[in-house]
Amino acid sequence: MASSSSTQIRRYHVFPSFHGADVRKRFLSHLHNYFEIKGITTFKDQEIERGNSIGPELVKAIRESRVSIVLFSTNYASSSWCLDELVEILKCKEASGLIVMTIFYDVDPSSVRKQKGDFGNAFMKTCQGKTEEVKQRWSKALTDVANIEGEHSLNWPNEAEMIQKIARDVSNKLNVTPFRDFDGMVGLEAHLTNLNSMLCLESDDVKMIGIWGPAGIGKTTIARALYNLLSSDYRLRCFMGNLRGGSFRSMIGVDDYDSKLCLQNQLLSKILNQRDMRVHHFGGIKEWLQNQRVLIILDDVDDLEKLEALAREPSWFGHGSRIIVTTEDKKILKAHGIQDIYHVDFPSKNEALEIFSLSAFKQSSVRDGFEELANRVVKFCSNLPLGLSVVGSSLRGESKNEWEIELSNMEKSLDRKIEDVLRVGYDRLSKKDQALFLHIACFFFFHEDVDHVADMLANNSNIDVPSGLKTLTEKSLVHISHYRQIVMHSLLQQLGRQVVVQQSDEPGKRQFLVEAEEIRDVLENETGTSSLIGITLDTTYIDKLYISKRAFEGMHNLQFLRIYQRLGGSFLHIKEDLEYLPRLRLLKWDYYPSKSLPASFQPDRLVELNMQFSNLKKLWGGIQPLAKLKNIKLDHSDRLKEIPDLSNATNLETLSLTFCSSLVELPSSIRNLHKLKKLLMRCCEKLRVIPTNINLASLEEVDMSNCSQLRSFPDISSNIKTLHARNTQIKDVPASIVGRWSRCEKLAIGSRSLERLTHVPLSVTSLDLTNSDIKKIPDCIIGLQHLVKLVVENCTKLESIQALPPSLVSLNANNCVFMKKVCCPLHKPVEALTFYNCLNLDEEARRGIIQQSVRDYICLPGKEVPAEFTHKATGKSINIPLAPGGEGTFSASSRFKACLLLSPIKRRRFISIVCRLRSKGDVTTKFRRSVWYYDLPPLSKHLFIFRGGEIGVGTSEITFEFSCDDNDAKIIGCGVQCKSRDSTRNVLHMEERE
Repeated sequence: MASSSSTQIRRYHVFPSFHGADVRKRFLSHLHNYFEIKGITTFKDQEIERGNSIGPELVKAIRESRVSIVLFSTNYASSSWCLDELVEILKCKEASGLIVMTIFYDVDPSSVRKQKGDFGNAFMKTCQGKTEEVKQRWSKALTDVANIEGEHSLNWPNEAEMIQKIARDVSNKLNVTPFRDFDGMVGLEAHLTNLNSMLCLESDDVKMIGIWGPAGIGKTTIARALYNLLSSDYRLRCFMGNLRGGSFRSMIGVDDYDSKLCLQNQLLSKILNQRDMRVHHFGGIKEWLQNQRVLIILDDVDDLEKLEALAREPSWFGHGSRIIVTTEDKKILKAHGIQDIYHVDFPSKNEALEIFSLSAFKQSSVRDGFEELANRVVKFCSNLPLGLSVVGSSLRGESKNEWEIELSNMEKSLDRKIEDVLRVGYDRLSKKDQALFLHIACFFFFHEDVDHVADMLANNSNIDVPSGLKTLTEKSLVHISHYRQIVMHSLLQQLGRQVVVQQSDEPGKRQFLVEAEEIRDVLENETGTSSLIGITLDTTYIDKLYISKRAFEGMHNLQFLRIYQRLGGSFLHIKEDLEYLPRLRLLKWDYYPSKSLPASFQPDRLVELNMQFSNLKKLWGGIQPLAKLKNIKLDHSDRLKEIPDLSNATNLETLSLTFCSSLVELPSSIRNLHKLKKLLMRCCEKLRVIPTNINLASLEEVDMSNCSQLRSFPDISSNIKTLHARNTQIKDVPASIVGRWSRCEKLAIGSRSLERLTHVPLSVTSLDLTNSDIKKIPDCIIGLQHLVKLVVENCTKLESIQALPPSLVSLNANNCVFMKKVCCPLHKPVEALTFYNCLNLDEEARRGIIQQSVRDYICLPGKEVPAEFTHKATGKSINIPLAPGGEGTFSASSRFKACLLLSPIKRRRFISIVCRLRSKGDVTTKFRRSVWYYDLPPLSKHLFIFRGGEIGVGTSEITFEFSCDDNDAKIIGCGVQCKSRDSTRNVLHMEERE
């Protein structure tokens, strides 16, 4: 008897049992052909001499097969050979799990099952002269096998479709995976599922789809796996790889007629399995394949002409054909009219770690002790599968110390295999697009805004930014984010920098410099040349750097200079005042050491001036041509005393002067800045003068918070949307602005000088009166129909909130220490309602606040969990029995509101409260509420109240567990209040409407 299925040698996929005269030359021959197409190995008995009973060779063949197909025909039972095969097949089915499938060819299954009709007559003849035991054995075998559901030829319109279905079913039964060559490709199944959906395989239409993504993402692997999955369903199929580059171009040129014919000849030779096919005109593919159902994959197509030559239009191929094109260039697909394009995206971090681990450790998880280094690799490779696999293979078997050394080297220079793959895309770019690629890789690599890059490279005859970005995006060399930022993969950045390094062995003769040590050498030795376009110097990890006043003298074509440091870095020192800077478009220099820019500096090309934390007292003298200047950022330049005349900066959009603590006035020339959108002067402590009687048409945001000497209200734009003027000497808002500021949404004007407020623009949605000396909520606030957020924090003279706008959903009254009365409930469920340190609230006010309907949270002082919360406990958890209904009980459909008694908070910070609902030890639901404690955290015990969701459990009891992620905030007690779904329905409906 055959051995167990786990140890049985399986030489054949299929053993067919049949009556030769009925089916061998017709049906069975076609079935064998389909099996061959699908790679299914079938036992063939032509060489076996047939006798009265099956011999040992046939028994061995049956036992060494995985599937047996019993092909019943009218004369099947006329052969004792067939009947003995059937008995042996059933034995193997029981003993070793042989899969048995049935086909009823021109015979009814009931005739086989009951041995009746012509089939039964043939069986009776065969049984003549046989013992009763043999007859019963054969009869039982026929009945048992005929009870196995199979295909009946009379149910099919034609044999071809039936044979296709049988071949597909056998393949599925065998579970012959098409992915065996792709073990270890993480996420492959999801890709194939998505592509199968896109292919619409059930449709008879001819369909072309594209697979698009960057180099190294796995497009070819996905396409090959897809080909293996589908190819068994297509008699004619072809995978054409290596279409990238110039194998045909090198012969004649891709645009040449003969070159295109050569491509067509190769495709036809492959798909028809004929050597040296020859077509002599472009209609050759159509002539051969227009009536054929084909599967064609054209891999790594980099030229529209190649695609046109191989698959110009669907009419070239027969019904049900599928043409799949992989490429890095989306433009090719769109130009060819391919609408269905599958974008192969980067794997998640967890998938990237798995890809790397399979390559580095030959296991799906990171080896213990290598976690930090593995994460470093994933970050370096930015989740690119090619990079992860190549780097993983190179590190396999190495020690942690060797990993450290190799990773340091890799971060400076790409692995050759990775470079070879990525370099092809760069090499095929035009000169202009290559220039843009290098600018992004070597200078604009901090997720730069598209418009900012366009401004920086405007009027550059060697670069067309809009067209170039479109090309780079379509070729998967950059990605434009939702926020219109340019994102380039870190390995492509590394490639760009290697291209620049290869320009010259001398750093000063290259286009870009980004390595700190190389820049140090160039500046210290004054070896910069006119080749240099951009320098980006991070001084964080270098020692003090001293340069001469002539350090930039040889860099006449330098356009972009960025010198910055992160916290704890070093400074760049100039031995004497700098004498020369080129005509830069971007000048960013943190901690600039001199008192002014060089007298010879010409700012006429400047687009951005960014010199934060500088030692500047002034920028330059006189009126300069500044037509290109869009942004000035001089924040934290605490010695800056004057702003130059900006009359000619007519395109300026941002002027940021925060923490310029020596600045006294803004120049009257700002009246010319009609494109200015942001004017930021926060914490300019000596600022007294802002020009008046001007109206800047584009100005939308002004921040002059903590300008403590400022007395006049900045009425300088009728289009303003946001004004921050907290902690100034402003005493009231003038009546004139109410009608003029029709677009103002956010107004923050609180200060000790503000004792009354008589006017507020009607459009305001957020009003901040922090630190004001108001004693009651002004009437002008109560009438604001659009106000949703009000802040009266630290208004220490405020005694009551007698009324509030009906639109309000957020109120911050923290540290209003004399407040006694509050009008609650508010008209709407609140998002946030906070009264930290309001210890004088009377009981009526406290009760109204506690009972307020809430969407997010409420905070107020308290010593114990209020009685409204019927289930209370000391500590962080409550165990509550569930009941079908009744007062004080929960049901599975209840909603809850929770209250925590928290300890005082000593410091400001963000904390997160988590509520877990447990049922019989399992976490069933989890709710999270987060809150900021700003400058005024609760200094006493306080109540934190928030709304949860539906309990949604059906057990006899439930446990509420609360936790806080801040060790400084202790949960002293907790309480839960429940309302049934019916009792809260009206409130919930109201919330949904809002």
